[in-house]
Amino acid sequence: QVQLVESGGGLVQAGGSLRLSCVAARNIFSNYVMGWYRQAPGKQRELVATITAGGTTNYAASVKGRFTISRDSAKNTVYLQMNSLKPEDTAVYYCNGNYLMYNYWGQGTQVTVSS
Repeated sequence: QVQLVESGGGLVQAGGSLRLSCVAARNIFSNYVMGWYRQAPGKQRELVATITAGGTTNYAASVKGRFTISRDSAKNTVYLQMNSLKPEDTAVYYCNGNYLMYNYWGQGTQVTVSS
């Protein structure tokens, strides 16, 4: 079992920035694909960004150029830097770690973008 704990959510005006953090209970980055997902009210959870063990990143089209995923292996932490935020980015953001049959989720952190 791997515990993932997110932080950094909050209320921000449109055009603002936030940085989300996800701390893993142990270092799993050498094997796991780490990702950020989000779920808005009444909508399905969707992929935001992922980073592989080799450092390859992938982004949803809706956030490309505005969000950046990164990690600090020494701190067992994955980040999501979110710039130029829009009201449609409002959602609960979840951290995910995936490797083979192992799939772990954090508890989520709320991001609210006001217009």
